Amino acid sequence: MIRNLTILIAVLISATAFSQSPQKINFQAILTNSSGTIVANQNTGIKISILQGSANGSAVYAESQTAKTNAAGLICIEIGSGSVISGNFSGIDWSSGLFFVKTEIDPAGGTNYSISGTSQLSTVGYVLYTKSADKIISLNNEITRATTSENNLQSQIISLQKIQTDFENQLKTYIK
Repeated sequence: MIRNLTILIAVLISATAFSQSPQKINFQAILTNSSGTIVANQNTGIKISILQGSANGSAVYAESQTAKTNAAGLICIEIGSGSVISGNFSGIDWSSGLFFVKTEIDPAGGTNYSISGTSQLSTVGYVLYTKSADKIISLNNEITRATTSENNLQSQIISLQKIQTDFENQLKTYIK
């Protein structure tokens, strides 16, 4: 019984996980200090801001995280899973224009951010998939409208045929 319940819970968790697109953006960077030396095996403080409109636009979301660089100076984080400073990541209306990611990094692991950069977000696979789904939904709506129109025409034809039959029957009665 417990084994079956465990399997059921695992299936439900898996179904939930696969039924939604993730509300996170993977982010990687190689950190170097001001002299270009790789910042290796070091805890870093990171502030991420999502800017709207331009590289100097207003922040619609900001968060902070800490991450440890590897031997090559690489950090890997998920934007949307840090400590929220402002905004709501899942509430961002991604269809409302251009967005940029601003990163600010403290190589010492705190909040004294001395390394900064901004880059524009590009289209990702989920967006392209959504556009395909929108086309399918639009096509389905057109088919539904055409089917409804066809059904209306068939109803009108049946009504006209009934009127014609009634007229012919009345005419036959009149002629007799």
